[in-house]
Amino acid sequence: MKRRPLTPRGAGCLITGILLMIAANVLAARALLYVGVLLVTVVALAALAVHLPRRSGSVTRVISTDLLAVGETSRVTVRFDLRATGVPHGVWRDTLPPAVAGDAHGEYPDETAQLHYEVTGVRRGISTLGPLMLRTVDPFGLSQREQQFGDTRTITVVPQVIALAPLPTKVGAAGGSAQTRSSRLGQGADNLIPRPYVSGDSRRRIHWRATAQRGELMVRQEEEEASPDALVVLDRSAGRWARPSEEPDPLFETAVSLCASVALRFAQDGYSVDVVDTGGTLLGALRGHEDDRDGLLVALAGIAPRGEARDLRTIVGGNPPGPLVMITGMLTDEDAARLSTAGAAAPILFAARPAPGALDAAAAHGWSTAELPADADPAAVWEDALPAPTGVPRHG
Repeated sequence: MKRRPLTPRGAGCLITGILLMIAANVLAARALLYVGVLLVTVVALAALAVHLPRRSGSVTRVISTDLLAVGETSRVTVRFDLRATGVPHGVWRDTLPPAVAGDAHGEYPDETAQLHYEVTGVRRGISTLGPLMLRTVDPFGLSQREQQFGDTRTITVVPQVIALAPLPTKVGAAGGSAQTRSSRLGQGADNLIPRPYVSGDSRRRIHWRATAQRGELMVRQEEEEASPDALVVLDRSAGRWARPSEEPDPLFETAVSLCASVALRFAQDGYSVDVVDTGGTLLGALRGHEDDRDGLLVALAGIAPRGEARDLRTIVGGNPPGPLVMITGMLTDEDAARLSTAGAAAPILFAARPAPGALDAAAAHGWSTAELPADADPAAVWEDALPAPTGVPRHG
């Protein structure tokens, strides 16, 4: 909103001065004329003092948290290099997007060019902070000027991650304790075990420390580490959720938060996790690297319901995972009856808007199920849906 050049006090003084000059002419009172001219002159000088000086400046922002989660608070430091004659008297205000809330304004400081405020993530998404606004007034509070300075800064509000309980038992691709095998090197672990040298081994693979300890030539041998696969499917097809509007759908927000929480729970338990939508788009892959988590959360920060869903069997393909978690919105009993577990060892289904009998129909096909209300505790819903230690599906 563009501010008027005069404050309410200044507008009042100007109107009073004009009325006094008119009254002076009507009443032939010269004293009123002097007072009226004085008031108008003071207002004019105040406006010149505020609007004539040239000001320019640059703005840089530093956010204490690279990725701000919903419900998390972060500190923003604004470096404002203002080039102006003297220190202006006024109030600064940083423009905040709807994704965050905070008290981003204050009196312009006299000595330092650093401004500080805190923001709290309130809505998932990628938006911008800024521009910085500076409102200056004259010492008498008659005239005001608001200027915009500097560039904006992108801020990413990611879904809230909730601590979830682990699966009762670790399952692999074929059920039970079966696991897919991989020759990936684990994070922070030495997967190279020494073995005795045999004819034909490259001397570049000699493990000199083990050779010194054993007194015979030893070579390095890569150890295959177990890496069971898990798949998390977020159904974001447009027909499953409320129509897009200015306000976010609380059920979809809860579903996205649960999706992130489940994927990170599986990764913490040692699974190799893929997160996809029902269109087959890969949203993130967790393979034990530090950037995997941030990449998934950034991808989930910007998603919205759209498109159509594909058959789950085509998404899973010929290599069924161990745990399979599907999170959907509206679910009819006909949809549930056609929903295949695709051979997964531990299929778990969450539905935000299940029709009567839909979860029962899915449970009859081997799914562990639970309803996901918008106001529910996702951690409690997750525990209700976990399969029993014996592998028997649950209907929560």
